[in-house]
Amino acid sequence: MKSFSLKNVTSYILLVVMVALSGCSENKTETQDIRLITLDPGHFHAGLIQKSMFEGVNDSVYVYAPDGKEVRAHLSLVDKYNTRPENPTSWKETVYLGEDYFSKMLEDKKGNVVVLAGNNQNKSDYIQKSVSAGLNVLADKPMAINVIGFKQLEKSFALAKENNVMLYDIMTERYNIINVIQKELMSMDDVFGDLEKGTTAKPAIVKESVHHFYKQVSGSPLIRPLWYYDIAQEGDGLVDVTTHMVDIIQWTCFPDVALNYKNDIKVLNAKRWTTPITLAQYKSSTNADAFPDYLLKDVKAGLLEVYANGEMNYTLKDVHAKVSVTWNFEAPKGGGDTHYSLTRGTKANLIVKQGKAESYKPALFIEAVSKDTDYEKNLKENFAKLAETYPGVQLKKQSNGWQIVIPESYNQGHESQFADVTNKFLKYLKSGNMPSWEVPNMLAKYYTTTKALEVALK
Repeated sequence: MKSFSLKNVTSYILLVVMVALSGCSENKTETQDIRLITLDPGHFHAGLIQKSMFEGVNDSVYVYAPDGKEVRAHLSLVDKYNTRPENPTSWKETVYLGEDYFSKMLEDKKGNVVVLAGNNQNKSDYIQKSVSAGLNVLADKPMAINVIGFKQLEKSFALAKENNVMLYDIMTERYNIINVIQKELMSMDDVFGDLEKGTTAKPAIVKESVHHFYKQVSGSPLIRPLWYYDIAQEGDGLVDVTTHMVDIIQWTCFPDVALNYKNDIKVLNAKRWTTPITLAQYKSSTNADAFPDYLLKDVKAGLLEVYANGEMNYTLKDVHAKVSVTWNFEAPKGGGDTHYSLTRGTKANLIVKQGKAESYKPALFIEAVSKDTDYEKNLKENFAKLAETYPGVQLKKQSNGWQIVIPESYNQGHESQFADVTNKFLKYLKSGNMPSWEVPNMLAKYYTTTKALEVALK
């Protein structure tokens, strides 16, 4: 068991004794009374929360974790933000290391917001016990990786309400300018029309994403935890990245509508498949010389077979949707993670492409299906109003429709969106409430993903 305070990770870690701070155990949310607790930060998203400083949040952060490479990587990332030349942060990390880190965190209660981003195997349990202890929780996706976890999550939301605390997940894609503009266009009757119902063969909504195990984060190669390739700890592909896509479908197609997962969602079919990873690839992304024992069951003919890929077909309020995710080891040169989206309206289809033709940058297109001779006139009139809200956004005519040209200044990048999510959560926390649709829609989202996994496994 160790306890130390981070001053400068690059010169290693200076050990000190943790000191008690009076009054921090109270669950208040007034200005300057919000204190963060980072619990077992095994994923770099925990560090991205601290890439920015936040008004009303104390700069002292308490970290509880088992000793190891993961927590040290987290502290190094925070230290990198603290020491960068431009807009450095000023976080002060007080760290407790020990196998009893979780019980110690609950006992100490040094803050009132638990940040969770790491191994997902115990996340549902961490969430439930944290809200039971009167702590707010800001959790990275996924908050549940199977049906058992979903049922526990449902109970956690009930406990959070009972204890007057908030439980919220980090949905960065709501702050992607492409998704924001698409949501605006879908609200325009003269542009999008009504959302089609679609069929299983021709869904009204299609979302496909391609991700990569080996990538760069904040300018440096990302070193994955050893367990990241274990679906029992990270989660199956059907319940991980798909969380974002299911969330965006709900957020854009049924804005401000509280969904009831018991009545509004039907998972029709789902499937899953593996990505083969060589030992050399595993080593380059984890720095490990061998596959750990718990992964040997997934090694076939020398290749680690990871169930990172999946596809689900489901209906949301009778609207047919298809969501799929594919994981490759590394992106092609000059490329990165990619996304394809199709949303069918009675007057136009909205399409997002991010392939080689788009230089691997997301681009939004409008494809008119309406026979209305005044469609282009109506589109330009509505777009003029949109351009007032988003100056610089332009409509570019193409042979089969229009492209929405978005200035690069709006594309702040995935990492900056963590500050957007955190600010939204803090706004809810300070006001003491969040929109009535948020909790039921989080439940709807995790029901969809975990039910799809259940169907695929059968």
